[in-house]
Amino acid sequence: MTLQVTERRSGRSTTTEGFAVLGVAIRREPWIFTVSTIGSVLFGALTVADAWVLGWATDHVVLPAFDDGEIDSSLLWAVLALFLGVALLRAVGIVARRLGAGIMQYRMQAHSRRAVTRQYLSLPMEWHQRHPTGQLLSNANSDVEAAWGPIAPLPMAVGTVAMMVIAVVQMFLADVVMALVGLLVFPAVVVTNLVYQRYASPLMTKAQQLRAELSEVAHESFDGAMVVKTLGREGEETARFAAKAQRLRDVNIRAGRIRAAFDPTLAALPNLGVLVVLAVGVARVTSGATEPGDVVTIAYLLTIVSFPIRSIGWLLGEFPRSVVGYQRVDAVLRATGEMQYGAGRLAPADTGARLTLDHLAYRYEPDQRLLDDVTFTVEPGRTVALVGATASGKSTLTNLISRLVDPTDGRILIDGADLRDLARGELARALAVVPQTPFLFDDTVRGNVTLGADVSDEEVWAALRAAQADGFVAALSHGLDTRLGERGTSLSGGQRQRISLARALVRRPRLLLLDDATSAVDPEVEARILEALRSGSHDSTLVVVAYRKATIALADEVVHLEDGRVADRGTHAELLERSPAYAHLVNAYEVEAELGNELVGEEVE
Repeated sequence: MTLQVTERRSGRSTTTEGFAVLGVAIRREPWIFTVSTIGSVLFGALTVADAWVLGWATDHVVLPAFDDGEIDSSLLWAVLALFLGVALLRAVGIVARRLGAGIMQYRMQAHSRRAVTRQYLSLPMEWHQRHPTGQLLSNANSDVEAAWGPIAPLPMAVGTVAMMVIAVVQMFLADVVMALVGLLVFPAVVVTNLVYQRYASPLMTKAQQLRAELSEVAHESFDGAMVVKTLGREGEETARFAAKAQRLRDVNIRAGRIRAAFDPTLAALPNLGVLVVLAVGVARVTSGATEPGDVVTIAYLLTIVSFPIRSIGWLLGEFPRSVVGYQRVDAVLRATGEMQYGAGRLAPADTGARLTLDHLAYRYEPDQRLLDDVTFTVEPGRTVALVGATASGKSTLTNLISRLVDPTDGRILIDGADLRDLARGELARALAVVPQTPFLFDDTVRGNVTLGADVSDEEVWAALRAAQADGFVAALSHGLDTRLGERGTSLSGGQRQRISLARALVRRPRLLLLDDATSAVDPEVEARILEALRSGSHDSTLVVVAYRKATIALADEVVHLEDGRVADRGTHAELLERSPAYAHLVNAYEVEAELGNELVGEEVE
């Protein structure tokens, strides 16, 4: 069951919005809510029963004892039994109320986090590029917790409403005049809540936004720890984090001050009502209009009513933050851009896939053209190198082929099928991508290569051999069972790239995309890797984003990209002969690589 959300209408109060959010939770978990509410109603009814027992004991035990000078032991035992029975049943109600509220709250939080995560995974990369990681973490964590915060006091508030109704009825049965006097506190409570929400809601909105910004700064600092430390930016990053933290602190303090004034005011109003009722009650007892037991009962009932008022206040006090958190989560769940899938399937085959790009165009923004009218075909089992200067569109092209984003115009076809017509997951069964920057999980070598797939160790070693990674993996302390640390920090850059390549190869893809995936590997190892890919038993179609001459020369065909367009196509030798721009580009790459190697050699000496 997915999270049900309702369209926010302008002009609705925070209280109305808060109850709408709770309605979502109640509809999703009706049985748990019912159990916890029954427990709360039981608690409320038995709390009111205490007042009846107290009043009955006053009239039938306490006052007669003053008149007669002795206490009837049977009546005394009856009173004790009544109080004990009420206390035990009330304890049962408390357990049911608290347990149900806790289970309901945590289930809703878990459900919302799953829904948000599913939405993150379904939204295209362009949506993620517009939303900082810190904000996404905040949506799935603090915003979810804030959205369902009112569930904890909800059953108690509902149960105490029943307690309040029972108490008010009993007050009217005891004495109408004193009951009317006591109920004057309710208008004051309503006004107090309205004033609180008016001042608290904007602060809660700002606080949730600052939590997301603080999370974003922290994530950037931790993720870029190497840059921060090597450039000596610890002080500046600390100051940047401190500035956000101080702003969040100031907003929370301002909200806390308002809450600090709200809670005591809410608690004091019923007590003021008790004082007024006692004053009126004394006058009525003196005039003979009522009995002392009725005054005691109503005064005690009014103190009982103060608890429902406070519990409702706690509930309403959570609404500003809850509504803000829910709206932020709801914005993620309503985000557009989710990729659409068809029902098409690729025919099973043991050969490479045929890749066709048909007048492909892509724009990140309407006025920002990254690719325009890109057309070429890669035949099954062939190797094509994509070559171009920086920002020529090579990585964008790999993102489109792997369908991380969809083209603005044109089509991408595998074996004649448009990628958009394929069923969800169908492309992943035929395609594997090795990105420019490898990502390894804090898991074992085996776990990073298989990612949970049902793959034998023999297949894992075969993939590692093809990626020229079997040697260093075998030398690790625990072989395939060696944990690599977060992002594979225990390995070098070239080793991480080779593990990432093995991860792709173990799936035996029909189409393999290498986005500069061997840039951290020395040329000799890179040549062995590419030769292993070309001569492997599984004849994959290979598309390589390449810079080195040796790598480019191994390709069957080269596609030269300039400014998002196909400038030329042909073999490496053909393009060197007829395209000065291409020759200048690849020679410049070679010179740059040689200079880099010389600098490394000088440092070693």
